[in-house]
Amino acid sequence: MPKITLQHSLLRSIQARHDDEYDPDDWLSRLSQIGCVVEGSDENGIEIEVFPDRPDLLSHETMARAARSFLGSALLPPFFDVKDSGIEMSVDTSLKTVRPVILGAVVRGVDTGETAAEKDEFIQSLMDHQEKLHLSLGRRRRFSSIGVHDLATLAPPFRVITVPGDHAFVPLAMSQEMSIDEILTEHPKGTEYAHLMADLDVYPVILDSNDDILSFPPIINGDHTTVTASTTDFFIDVTGWNERACEACLLLVCLSLAERGGSVESVQVTGCDGKVRLTPVGEAREHRISDRLIERILGLSLESEQIAKAINRMGGQLLASRAVTDGVERGERWADLVVGEREHVIAMPRWRSDIMHPVDVIEDIAIGYGYDNMPRILSKVHMDAIPLKSSDLHRRARHSLRSLNLQETQSLTLSCERDQFESVRWNPKGGVTKMTNPITKDHTILRQHILPSLLQLLSANRHNELPQRVYELGTVVIDARNKSRAAWACAEVDAGFAAAKGLVQALLRDLGANLSEVVWEALPAGEGPWIVGRGARVLLDGVEIGQFGEVDPAVSSEFGLRVPIQAGDFDIDALGRIIPDPVL
Repeated sequence: MPKITLQHSLLRSIQARHDDEYDPDDWLSRLSQIGCVVEGSDENGIEIEVFPDRPDLLSHETMARAARSFLGSALLPPFFDVKDSGIEMSVDTSLKTVRPVILGAVVRGVDTGETAAEKDEFIQSLMDHQEKLHLSLGRRRRFSSIGVHDLATLAPPFRVITVPGDHAFVPLAMSQEMSIDEILTEHPKGTEYAHLMADLDVYPVILDSNDDILSFPPIINGDHTTVTASTTDFFIDVTGWNERACEACLLLVCLSLAERGGSVESVQVTGCDGKVRLTPVGEAREHRISDRLIERILGLSLESEQIAKAINRMGGQLLASRAVTDGVERGERWADLVVGEREHVIAMPRWRSDIMHPVDVIEDIAIGYGYDNMPRILSKVHMDAIPLKSSDLHRRARHSLRSLNLQETQSLTLSCERDQFESVRWNPKGGVTKMTNPITKDHTILRQHILPSLLQLLSANRHNELPQRVYELGTVVIDARNKSRAAWACAEVDAGFAAAKGLVQALLRDLGANLSEVVWEALPAGEGPWIVGRGARVLLDGVEIGQFGEVDPAVSSEFGLRVPIQAGDFDIDALGRIIPDPVL
């Protein structure tokens, strides 16, 4: 979950602007009810974990607004007023295949603080908010990216065009011009996000009427538009590929600035498809929720006044409670509105991108009403379910492995080619799923074997006493499909081939295999992590279901291990297909 640290001073000044008092102790004790885990507070700030589905709570301003309605029960409108700025922005048709979603907004008269320290705090807070939106809604700028500019340095109208890689401008925090090709290969932000521009022959830029570059999205802004301590009027651009993510980002930045007294103004955008629209749209979205659906999910019947109070705490508004006149005669789905039943028309803020279904609105009603206030009753919702065949197979496999004195573990599905193939001398079984944007060099692919994960675990615990006997039954990914495998690794003095074979025999027996039909086949040198002559593959019905043996010290040393290890790695899906279930 995203973790944010909010400054007491900023929260106090924001709430004071809206005639509300900031009470850190109240936030500590009650804010978790809204879905925010308060980790702690010190003299400087309060640390909060925000659920991933609430990107609208990632700034000082938006969190303060949510707290006023949730903790203080202030009646806040689920919208903000948007005036017409008279500013236009045209998007060239070439952006259709480069970065098609382009939105803009203007916010004037923002109170950024009185002292130099307050202004610096504001700028830092604004930058932090941008980056958090880039990570969450923007999916590291792939879905959407945000540019915030000092409007006083710009000359509208604006154009969004594509330019070749040799086009040059002065990027943010630089003093000399750099070509786009140079930015992508030499500038820190360019190298970090260059993968988003891969395979492009031309690149998107936003220009003003003087042909000065405001932004090279999603990489970096132009230096001359930098927000400074004197900035009070802002131009915001949001570009990307996901319309919903882009709109939410634009609205949330505007909302944050509006919380500081800013006046939001629209920009007329002529898109790459030729359509003209005004952005942003500050109006709320309306949702129709039936009494039947509320009662079915929450298990209680709520009066209109209770719904209104609950939804007000979540920043929404109950517009009407009425009989349904334009629904179906008989409900077939949960959210169907049936003619004659009672419905509630609820307005929710457009910046609440997490609300996509009537059930999401009901969740907000439940939070606003208070889970502690709900009756303790059994659910009336009947859900039919058929157990997966694999569930019983996995249960029996785990039971067998635990009975062999192996301790169950669970590790990441992420791995790397070095651990999965090179170090253990296995070749890829099929297509390898690679991470487009890996966080570390150790997490670049989705694993095809589990044994390397266990060797890493033993390595991390090599300071503990022997024996160490562990196993894992988990997911691997081959040819972009999830598959189930099980592996074990035993670090012990008497970890020999015979012990490994005995473990395999016990597992196959417990799963219902006829051991007389099992074929044991010696592995050639260099195939798998095994000592020559002490590794074998296991075949049933001519299908290889796994390998086992003594781990070669040369392989163990790759993982920092210097103890005898016997291990195995088996295809659980193949075992399930070949061995009939003794129960079913």
